[in-house]
Amino acid sequence: MSVAAIGAGVGANTPPAPPRSGRRRRWLPYLLMLPAGLWLLVFFVIPLVQLGATSLYDPSGSLTTGYAMTWSFGNYPAALEAYRWHFLRSIGYAAAATAICLLLGYPLAYAIAHRAGRWRNLMLVGVIAPFFTSFLVRTLAWKTILSDNGAVVEVLRAVHLLGADGRLLATPTAVIMGLVYNFLPFMVLPLYANLERLDRRVLEAASDLYAGPVSTFFRVTLPLSMPGVVAGTLLTFIPATGDYINAELLGTPRQYMIGNVIDSAFLVRLDYPQAAALSFILMAAILAIVLVYVRRSGTEEVL
Repeated sequence: MSVAAIGAGVGANTPPAPPRSGRRRRWLPYLLMLPAGLWLLVFFVIPLVQLGATSLYDPSGSLTTGYAMTWSFGNYPAALEAYRWHFLRSIGYAAAATAICLLLGYPLAYAIAHRAGRWRNLMLVGVIAPFFTSFLVRTLAWKTILSDNGAVVEVLRAVHLLGADGRLLATPTAVIMGLVYNFLPFMVLPLYANLERLDRRVLEAASDLYAGPVSTFFRVTLPLSMPGVVAGTLLTFIPATGDYINAELLGTPRQYMIGNVIDSAFLVRLDYPQAAALSFILMAAILAIVLVYVRRSGTEEVL
């Protein structure tokens, strides 16, 4: 066999080189992720690292004398010891507000998804309408609604649910009510998105198998809607835990949450190491609670 024939045979068995377009296609997802990755790096990762370094500064420093990096890990137990009740209060208020939002939001989301009919879009607009107004303005409105001379307090006094000198403003109830109002849409929207996707044939099959409405809800609808429940509770609980506007405007220092303490440490007392340590403790506590909750609820795919 000639050399030319051998060369032709080798060339025939050699796989063709991958086209350039295939290589570009493999890199395209990474190129699309690059802007968001750079944004997170500059505005999240770098500030987070800086905040972590600040939490380890010498607590005896100040803006005038300067702060020295002394790796003061003792800032963490000292901050937790000083403000442990604020942490517990924040978690308690956020948990109560989340539970109330779930009790109010689930029936509303179910009605919009399965019973609203042609009114569905209008009801959805009603849910998100509060977002058209500033968070601060909405909370100030609640301060007026719950004032001692307001209609709500007058009605509750008339039906003897409040004493003659009873009040709602500057109480834990007012703070929780403000949290519920401000974060209720974060509960309703994920629930609606999940319930709207439910296959109606599954519910019809449960009815064909002689399941009543209550049994169908607890054995079919609720388990299938658990991803929406978990997503809604996380979107409500996480920001509610770190909120400080509601406690500032609707409560007193006796109702202050950990967000109020962090705000004061950063902007009033200028105690940056303690403020940074409190911020990291809050993030760690929320992360631990979220991981335990997601694992116990059996919906790890939400994360």
